[in-house]
Formats: sequence, structure tokens, C-alpha cells
Amino acid sequence: MPNVKATTVSADDPQAYEDAHVHAVYDEIAPHFSSTRYKPWPIIAAFLSSLPPGAVGVDLGTGNGKYLPLPADRPGSVWTVGLDRSRNLLEIARRAGGALREVVWGDVLGRPWRLGAFDYAISIATIHHLATPARRKAAVKRLLECISPSHGRALIYVWAIEQDELSKRSIPGQDVFVPWVLAQPQEPKPKARRKGKLGERSTESKTEEATSTSEVQSGASGATAAPKVFDRYYHMFAKGELNELVTEAAVEMGLHVGEPRLTGEGVHIVQDGWERSNYYVELRRWKS
Repeated sequence: MPNVKATTVSADDPQAYEDAHVHAVYDEIAPHFSSTRYKPWPIIAAFLSSLPPGAVGVDLGTGNGKYLPLPADRPGSVWTVGLDRSRNLLEIARRAGGALREVVWGDVLGRPWRLGAFDYAISIATIHHLATPARRKAAVKRLLECISPSHGRALIYVWAIEQDELSKRSIPGQDVFVPWVLAQPQEPKPKARRKGKLGERSTESKTEEATSTSEVQSGASGATAAPKVFDRYYHMFAKGELNELVTEAAVEMGLHVGEPRLTGEGVHIVQDGWERSNYYVELRRWKS
């Protein structure tokens, strides 16, 4: 497994840097990446289960759309729209859970909908792909803007520089390239021939064909071609950094950060924490 490498973000054009080291990569690895992302994380599943029936929300950076069918205990009781920059991942997301989903091709820094359009928003493992503090802060602002100012709820997850004991990664700094290894398909070998009854095939030939098909479809290990390694850019968040980012974004929007007051508008941090090498924060907007 290649090592995580420290990197320096290009200050001249962070958008081009993300295009090369995030967006192009995920379009290339979309099917393989999606095959490894299928189990919802517990806190996110609990957040979606806590939403009232009829709520409409957005998943900013939906990837393969694994959260669009939730809550699993009340399927269809809420409606989550998925947004992502990767068209190839969106093709997978639009059929997440075996049903047709509503997905939008777009950027988390854009404004494709009216202010306060949604009852809730989630941003899972997305903001850490933005290459500068200003762009990460702008993404939080777009998230806060798109939920209702009176009752909107949000949940944000980012990778943490503090990895747990199960992680195989050694993190050399906050701005890093995390490799994705994609095995190349093996060229199918000619089918073996043997003498025998018409239409009969050898066990060896059947096994060889099945193995080749499996490798072509999934890129499984064992392919003879050299694997292709893609470097994905991540900003690994330090302790307290996500909360500081949310606070700065809210204050710049003119929002009070804290419990609701008699007058004004604000954002309340409902809960925050660290879970399995990720930092998260749950937010609720209020207006008096």
C-alpha cells in the first residue's frame, strides 16, 4: 500500500488543483470507490432517523448516494437530494437503494437553490477536499444558507489528523495526498480446448474464465497488470478546527453562535465529536 504523502497546495489556482487531485480522480475511480462505500455510519443514520416525516434535505457531496435511501426504519419518510461534482458517481447515486433518486450535478461552493430551501443538509467527507481555508469556510456558508433559518438542521463530517488504532494510514501533515490503488483489468486468456463431447468444457477453462471476468469487473487483486495509483487531496482536520470553521462562517454571515436568544438569528452547535478517524458537528439554525 503506497504511503500518504504531504503536499503543498497551489496558491495560484486552488480550483485547478482540486480539479486535478479530487474531481478527476473520483470520476476515474467511481465504480471501484462506490463498491467500498455501502455501510452508513451510525451517527449519520441516527441524524437522518431523527428528522420529522416530510422533511426535505440535501446531501452536499453525495458520492454514490448511500445516504439518499435513509432512514432505513422509515424509507420514503424524508426526501434527500444528492449533489456532487462527479458525474460518474451521480450515475450510481441516482439509483441508490434500488429506486430512482433526485441528484444534481454541481459544486458545494455554488448556489444552485434558493436560500433556506431545505429542512436539513448533510456534508459527509467532502469539505476536507477543498484546498484552502477560504474555500472550506465558503462551503460551510453555502450549507448554512441552504437550510431554513428558523429550523434548519445540518451534520458535517471531515477526516481527522488523529487516526484511530484501526487506521493503516500514517499522516505526515494536514495537507496530504491519500492514495487510491486501482488494479488494472487482466487481459482474458484464450479458452482452453479439449477433446470430448460436443459443448463440453474443461473445469480449468471454466475457472479461468470466471476469474478473468471477476477481475475485469471489479479490479480485484491478482490482476497481472500493474495497479494504477491515484493521489487524492485531503486537508486533515485537527482537534477544534471544524468547530472554529463553523463559528467563523456563521459570524461572517451575521449569525449568533449559541443557544437561541429572544431576538436575532443564529446557529446552535447541538453536538460535536470524533468518531473513527473523523470529526463531526451537528448544527441547528434558529430565528427569533
